[in-house]
Amino acid sequence: MVKVAVCGAAGRMGQRIIVAVKEADGVELSGALERPGHPLVGQDAGIIAGCGELSVKISDDINGVVAGCDVLIDFTTPKVSLKNLEVCALKKKAIVIGSTGFTPDERALAAELAREIPCVLAPNMSVGVNVCFKILKDIAKTLGDDFDVEIVESHHKLKKDSPSGTAVRMGEVVAEALGRDYNKVANYHREGICGERTKEEIGMQTIRGGDIVGEHTVYFIGMGERIELTHRAHTRDMFSRGSVRAARWIAGKAPGIYDMQDVLGLR
Repeated sequence: MVKVAVCGAAGRMGQRIIVAVKEADGVELSGALERPGHPLVGQDAGIIAGCGELSVKISDDINGVVAGCDVLIDFTTPKVSLKNLEVCALKKKAIVIGSTGFTPDERALAAELAREIPCVLAPNMSVGVNVCFKILKDIAKTLGDDFDVEIVESHHKLKKDSPSGTAVRMGEVVAEALGRDYNKVANYHREGICGERTKEEIGMQTIRGGDIVGEHTVYFIGMGERIELTHRAHTRDMFSRGSVRAARWIAGKAPGIYDMQDVLGLR
């Protein structure tokens, strides 16, 4: 039985992960973590998540929570995730990180810390989205440079980072397949007289509003034809189930950075 602790346990995502842990085979909830001073510290994590009493209290003691688990699941922010990764590295515990918005430097720091422990770091834990990543690579390789690539992503109005980590990863996958440097060809803004579209650029547009869980569409636009690959998330449960699957998979793995392509055997 893999002992799983959840960071951000009182948040929307944290609550859904707790429910997913309860419903999954081979895992059990060993800890629930929240920031110091959170009003729900001390409450039963299962009751807060709406899945019944689990006899696991929400704690603000990161060291205690990590010490009692095999794997920590973290859907917070890059800065918090890196701090938690550092604690996990010190205590030799695995971690699953679903936070988005990491800078290249932050990703490099995560890779350095993960030299001590196994870490799944993925912008999207959905099985469907990760199948899309694989399909996008094949589409881009086949179409080559004759099709323009544009990506549009939509999320709820409370999302803090833009574009989404999933959209960025989609752009990276396409760029890699086409032999381009995503950081050089990504175009996040068009306004006014901005000139003709270049052949190499990958457009990235963002929509924010209401309660959209997540929607991503990649357009491959050619002369006289267009291919659209769309993934729509209707609930957060697909992310929570994916994170639990990753936690079960990573227990006992060798140190290093992994992603959901590894977890799902899609490489």
